[in-house]
Amino acid sequence: MRRSASTRFLLAALGAVSMVLSLVAISCIPVPSPPSTSNPVEDPFMADVAKMVDEGRSAFRHATFGSEVFWGDTLGLHRTLAGEENGGVGAGVSPAAALALGLKVDVDALPEAVRTALAAGEVDLESAATTLDLLRLDAVVGVKGIFDDEDRLMSVGINCALCHSIVDNSFATGIGQRLDGWANRDLNVGAIMASVPDVDIFVELLGVDADTVRTVLNSWGPGKFDASLLIDGQAFHPDGGSAAVLIPPAFGLAGVNLATWTGWGSVPYWNAFVGNLEMGGRGTLIDDRLNDADAFPVAAANGFGNLRRANDRLTPALATLHLYQMALRAPEPPADSFDADAAARGAQLFNSSARCAKCHVPPLYTEPGLNLHTAAEIGIDDFQASRSPTGRYRTAPLKGLWTHTKGGFYHDGRFDTLADVVDHYDGHFDLQLNDEQKSDLIQFLMSL
Repeated sequence: MRRSASTRFLLAALGAVSMVLSLVAISCIPVPSPPSTSNPVEDPFMADVAKMVDEGRSAFRHATFGSEVFWGDTLGLHRTLAGEENGGVGAGVSPAAALALGLKVDVDALPEAVRTALAAGEVDLESAATTLDLLRLDAVVGVKGIFDDEDRLMSVGINCALCHSIVDNSFATGIGQRLDGWANRDLNVGAIMASVPDVDIFVELLGVDADTVRTVLNSWGPGKFDASLLIDGQAFHPDGGSAAVLIPPAFGLAGVNLATWTGWGSVPYWNAFVGNLEMGGRGTLIDDRLNDADAFPVAAANGFGNLRRANDRLTPALATLHLYQMALRAPEPPADSFDADAAARGAQLFNSSARCAKCHVPPLYTEPGLNLHTAAEIGIDDFQASRSPTGRYRTAPLKGLWTHTKGGFYHDGRFDTLADVVDHYDGHFDLQLNDEQKSDLIQFLMSL
């Protein structure tokens, strides 16, 4: 039907009105605010995050969690450090001896006058009394001295930084600014533990004599620690070597599912495990797996699967400690420490024919998800895996690999060099890589 001119005019007018009303309605819809560009410090959320990270860093660097009860009152490490001339036993531990054991000194904790005297060679580094002075300044990384009202060393505790921090050697070898999260592959923690005057607690737990305890501890060597010894009592590998494993880095763990070589649990789990059972802190640990007397006879006999100590000083720190560790990025390698062109070729191999990225998935360089494998899958024995509730080995994240080449590779340092690692996988997976390809892969790994 044909519309009249007046009808067409009316429809057009109604359409115009409808459009206006639509525009008005749209203008009334709230528009999301643009992202805040305010100073993060002024943002309450970011300020809270910064506060938690700062608290976590303080815990990582300085909190003993009450471990002085174990290291001081039980083992008497403070007496060994002080020496007979300072109220302890034996010759004492001088700064020179402490540095030789892999202990580090935080130069930022030293007053300017002390730095000047050190630089001028006016500090006696062969005297245990100097070690006590460094402890008073809280300058020995990972070790906290407890002094009485007369300024005598009465106990000593440890913290996370003992094993998982080093210094940059900017002042002298072993003396510099802290590098948190780096594995201390110089630290001979076994020798330090063997030096204490009283190892009766280990004698009781392991059912062996004191000389055997010290033999086991001294077998670990620099950069290694056996966190399973006080769980299963296995001190040596079937081949006769030490059962200790390399100290791993504590950086680059954000987004990584499991911590430790055999993936016992998450970062907070391992902090609770080590904080209670290895550091001797006052806390709580609940893990029914440790009640298995066949797999973990020492743990089961001593109730380590349900450990609840009074005056818990560890559990309240787990959240902020975790957040700080997640914030520790893997350090970038120095630009001149690898061949960039070779590394670029190596990256192509890593993601293709070398098949590395099948498990070491970029950019985490471990599996997103369950990052565990059987010993057979990676072509090694299952001794260390069998000591863990998982029975497997974790796919270690590779970022920052250049920082912890000392001491070898894999959990126990069985491969001396990265070339040995590449050769192992080349043979195990029949990759048939040539020498140039292997070299390129190594350069890529060192570039991460």
